Amino acid sequence: MTGRDGGAAIGPVGEHSPVVILVRPQLAENIGAAARAMANGGLFHLRLVAPRDGWPQDKAWRTASGADAILNAATLHPTVAHAVADLQRVFATCPRPRHVIVNTATARGAAAMLREIAARGLAAGILFGPERAGLTADDLAHADTLVQIPLNPAFNSMNLAQAVMVMAYEWWTAADATPPLRLVTNETRIATKDQLENFLRHLVAELDACGFLRNQAKRPSMVRNIRHLFERGEVTEQELRTLHGIITELSRGRRVHGRIEPGMVGRQEPEGAG
Repeated sequence: MTGRDGGAAIGPVGEHSPVVILVRPQLAENIGAAARAMANGGLFHLRLVAPRDGWPQDKAWRTASGADAILNAATLHPTVAHAVADLQRVFATCPRPRHVIVNTATARGAAAMLREIAARGLAAGILFGPERAGLTADDLAHADTLVQIPLNPAFNSMNLAQAVMVMAYEWWTAADATPPLRLVTNETRIATKDQLENFLRHLVAELDACGFLRNQAKRPSMVRNIRHLFERGEVTEQELRTLHGIITELSRGRRVHGRIEPGMVGRQEPEGAG
């Protein structure tokens, strides 16, 4: 089963999203994996330059994990020049540019540039070289900007799909407004200040009752420190309910086990009281 008759709904295809151009790819599986990476990052236009084993190849669809629409629409080109003929800007991945004077960007910087280019309505593409040797000097001559992916210099080795995934990820995140860190609350919500204040009253009352705040000179600063602990983060309603329950059970347990509380010294429970 190749999956070529179906595939996943991969989202709206942006008119000006960059074209991914695989130059002389060697394995159909890598073409499919590259399409899968593209779909994850919102890149939908694929061009193939002289794939070693021809095109189409069923193995590509089997490794695309549902990104069939990208493979179905992929176009075949005899040369790099032919593949980039209608583009206005061309980027090329290159680990170590040598003997050339050309603009060079990181993957993140290139993605930001590509977003700006797309906003201007210009057509752009990214060249990726064959698995074994990468792009040749003649291939790179068609690019106006080279892209380097900063990795461990002692082991800088990525396969074709991984390189495409890095660029797809950077393209996606360049326009993603999601904050770097956010609290996912699922079914609950962040507690209001009133709900938090109610909990703190409950907590302080029980701390007074058990004698934890018996040092009257230090009590104000101790209460402030406790308050700061809970005010510092975004406590959820569910967390407050859990904490209320904990305090209530601790208080009940203290009374059951007969701990003497402030005001109880010298008093005795009536016989038979429970």
